[in-house]
Amino acid sequence: MNKFNIIATTTFGLEACVKRECIKLGFENIKTFDGRVEFTGGPEDIARANIWLRCAGRVHIKMAEFKALSFEELFQGTKAVAWEDIIPLDGKFTVVGKSVKSKLFSISDCQAIVKKAVVERMKTKYHVDWFDETGAEYTIQVALLNDIATLTIDSSGSGLHKRGYRANAMTAPLKESLAAAMVELSFWNKDRILLDPLCGSGTIPIEAALIARNIAPGLNRSFAAEGWTNIIDKSIWKNVRVDAYKAINYDCMPVIYGSDIDEEAIDLARDNAVKAGVDDCVHFSVKPCQQAELKGDYGVMITNPPYGERLGELKEVEQLYKDMGRIFRSNPTWSAYVITSMEYFEKLFGRKADAKRKLFNGRIKTDYYQFYGPRPPKK
Repeated sequence: MNKFNIIATTTFGLEACVKRECIKLGFENIKTFDGRVEFTGGPEDIARANIWLRCAGRVHIKMAEFKALSFEELFQGTKAVAWEDIIPLDGKFTVVGKSVKSKLFSISDCQAIVKKAVVERMKTKYHVDWFDETGAEYTIQVALLNDIATLTIDSSGSGLHKRGYRANAMTAPLKESLAAAMVELSFWNKDRILLDPLCGSGTIPIEAALIARNIAPGLNRSFAAEGWTNIIDKSIWKNVRVDAYKAINYDCMPVIYGSDIDEEAIDLARDNAVKAGVDDCVHFSVKPCQQAELKGDYGVMITNPPYGERLGELKEVEQLYKDMGRIFRSNPTWSAYVITSMEYFEKLFGRKADAKRKLFNGRIKTDYYQFYGPRPPKK
């Protein structure tokens, strides 16, 4: 099998970001759906997608899609799939599932049916009655939406947001993939100053630095598909990583600031920046947001402040948003990008956003408020 149907999953609202990444990577037959971007590619494209996609959740190989109104239809549809093209005789295959607006709503039953069907298919093809499952891992997902079953195999393993640099984080940290998307959705580039005055463990500043230097987000981690030597030779992963190292712009020195009132958080941020290889261009300091300064002109503030959802926090957060607006107005050349679930954020900030985008931070429905400053003069 030289070509695969590949799915890059994504948080709702970030499909356009992932599509742009796929176009940049040169993938073919790109199609966008809610929560995913599909394209076709070979073994090298599976490796490149995992190593290079910043805003995606996982990379799956799509095996089949069919209508399933009964367990028998699910069983027969699954059994008809050529699983042996991907999963070898010693492959360890587990099944996970999800169901939305479908008659087959019992996820555990759907998982059991799919597992049984895969085993029956592979018994026939490999002429054995028992599988030891001692080899590489192949996680099969059965996803039911409006009675349509989509069967995939997860090539990523852990989510792509796990870059490898953030061993430690504060409570409820922003996922790296969402932080990267927030930077990508802004008008920031490596020639403009970036500030996160509520940076926590430093995710937004670090992701911005990785983008500026063109450092592939998955360069320093492993993936489930690296064990799939029957379809992806180890040399492919090696070559994709070598090319990614060659693509890094070590001469790029963006000016990026992160600050937070929590000294422990800043210690973590500095440690994370070292692990990510960007500690020389991201400058962290301990200070309250109210003391943040908009140094220079045409800078960009990108931040994920507290949302005021915990009991007793609301008044403090409301005052914080007012202070953020005051700071932003201190330099009219700056732009600001803020993600929050508070519906009356603009009133507190003191300005109506030029644009808003609905995003999910974990399971929290938020808006990404975008306040545009003037364009920098052309050099």
